[in-house]
Amino acid sequence: MMTRTLLRFTALVSALSLLATSPLQQSLTSYLAPANRDLTCPACRDFWRYANGGWLAANPIPPDRVRWGIEHDLDDANRNLIRAALEKTQTTRPPIGSPEQLAGDYYAACMNESAIEAAGAAPLRAELARIDAVADLDGVLAETARFSALGIGNAFFGLGNEADPHDSRQTIADLGQSGLSLPEREYYFRTDDATKNVRAKFLEHARNLLVLAGESETDAAADADTVLRVETALAKPQFPIEKLRDPQLLTNPYRVSGLAALGPAIDWRRYFAAHGIRSDVAVNVDEPSYFKALETQLAAAPVADLKTYLRFHYVNSNAGALSSAFVDEQFAFSSMLNGAKKQLPRWRRCLNQTYGPLGDLIGQIFVKRAFSPADRARANVMVHNLRAALAEDIPHLGWMGPRTKARAQRKLAMMVQKIGYPDAWRTFPGLRVVRDDFFADRANANRINVERELHKIGKPTNRAEWGLEPQTINAQYDPTFNDITFPAAILLPPFYRAGDDDAMNYGAIGAVIGHEITHGFDDQGRQFDELGNLKDWWTPQDARHFQTRAQCIIDQFDHTVAVGTVRYKGKQDSGEAIADLGGIKIAYDAFERAQAGKPRTIIAGYTPEQRFFIAFAMDWAANQREASMRLQAQTDVHPINRDRVLVTLQNFPPFARAFHCK
Repeated sequence: MMTRTLLRFTALVSALSLLATSPLQQSLTSYLAPANRDLTCPACRDFWRYANGGWLAANPIPPDRVRWGIEHDLDDANRNLIRAALEKTQTTRPPIGSPEQLAGDYYAACMNESAIEAAGAAPLRAELARIDAVADLDGVLAETARFSALGIGNAFFGLGNEADPHDSRQTIADLGQSGLSLPEREYYFRTDDATKNVRAKFLEHARNLLVLAGESETDAAADADTVLRVETALAKPQFPIEKLRDPQLLTNPYRVSGLAALGPAIDWRRYFAAHGIRSDVAVNVDEPSYFKALETQLAAAPVADLKTYLRFHYVNSNAGALSSAFVDEQFAFSSMLNGAKKQLPRWRRCLNQTYGPLGDLIGQIFVKRAFSPADRARANVMVHNLRAALAEDIPHLGWMGPRTKARAQRKLAMMVQKIGYPDAWRTFPGLRVVRDDFFADRANANRINVERELHKIGKPTNRAEWGLEPQTINAQYDPTFNDITFPAAILLPPFYRAGDDDAMNYGAIGAVIGHEITHGFDDQGRQFDELGNLKDWWTPQDARHFQTRAQCIIDQFDHTVAVGTVRYKGKQDSGEAIADLGGIKIAYDAFERAQAGKPRTIIAGYTPEQRFFIAFAMDWAANQREASMRLQAQTDVHPINRDRVLVTLQNFPPFARAFHCK
């Protein structure tokens, strides 16, 4: 399944010049106050700490979080706004079928602790009985298809949809490796003490969940061993993260009727028919070698082992919707991985549960209360300004030839920008919500979402769809749509300040807008054309020049320590690192054009250029637990915040000039 590259970023701010004695200057002085800096640390030695050290010291991580960044006050305010709206529905009773009624009742069902505690493990029994009744491999695969249709995790592999890599106008089926419980495949094979401890804790976790589901201690211990053994075998042929960034490697076209070439163990016609998908439909198989190995494994494994694996995945996928004993067990295992000290409060966990399947309903509620058409219009202008900056820069690229430049300009011109919220909201036909059965509500919502996604297969691609909801503090570039998305939630104060000066605007939001635009031309995005088709539009010479430059960043991150003894994997992080560097260059070019002819006002002792880089660094101010940093470095394509600042600025000469670094 094609990876969508995501980046948290700050809200949009409009660009206005300053008067020396304006109230705005006072607000900027507060933002630039020495209290936010660590002035004992030279800017040229560690600019991330120089810019953020005071803020970091004053903002420790709350015990129920693994990370606390400059965006979290905004996120908390947004969530409290939505919480208030949902809790209000308990007394006002909005119209049946409205976003407030559906999301409000779903949230209320999750908050109904007495009903959930009284049910205990009972909601699991019917499906566990179905699994117990399975007699052969065909039964295992039928249950696997049922899991997929119900949105219950991804047992063995994942089924989804994507725009056809070779004809993005059509949506096709997609099969990809999946089925693991640990964060990624290397956790099953690394031999360091920390990873061996994770595997030991996983065995304990699996045993505890199966006991809660009704197994004896002895049976649960044996079954946990079986689960780890099955998953280790699944992990062995899976692609590592860095390979999952190669769209050429992940594009392997088939028809459903032709999937038999992968092996005889899985009746693919029957599997797709269970989802209502015809055998003549196109399907992309991300990793054919994985599916061939899976065929061998399924044919050789005892059916009892496969049933044990399904039982655990069913329990594990649903534990968050069950009684406190299940929830506490899940938290105990996840906190071992990420370092959290305390669970989130019940209301916040239920809000997270509602955000997932009913995200568009939450988005409608949020936009009504927090984001205006005027905000949307200002955001569109800023994004256009950054795109114009790149369009002006492309002709001056000495390493790129005229033919490739012309195609790059065409791709940039056709890039679609999605700002704030979608023009048309999605609906949830058939969604039924009751306040005393959260498990059933969740299963129904998941089923509707899965049906909606699978119904797109074999039909024209809807390019108007959004991959992020408006309440999400995030941004996205999608190579198969050639679009950039900036949801409403990141277009609000404290990051959205209508009066900020050009330096602060372009250093903060400008660099992030530039980041998303650059993803269209990074190691992954550059392989897609202006329509989102996987098509080589580079001359061979220009492609070699790009790869030479990209290798510099790969080598740099290969030699950068993330935390402790954990180094980055350069190929894993290269796309985000390229986009960070491209983003700050685009933003700085746009800033210089905006600054041209204006007074170079000094504020709080900083030049406009220095304010640009302080704003850029403050965008990434965050404290993060060591366990979380280790997990991120090993499993995420994004470097940790510190290195997104330090490594990027090491590669950007205007920073050295601004702060007089050697």
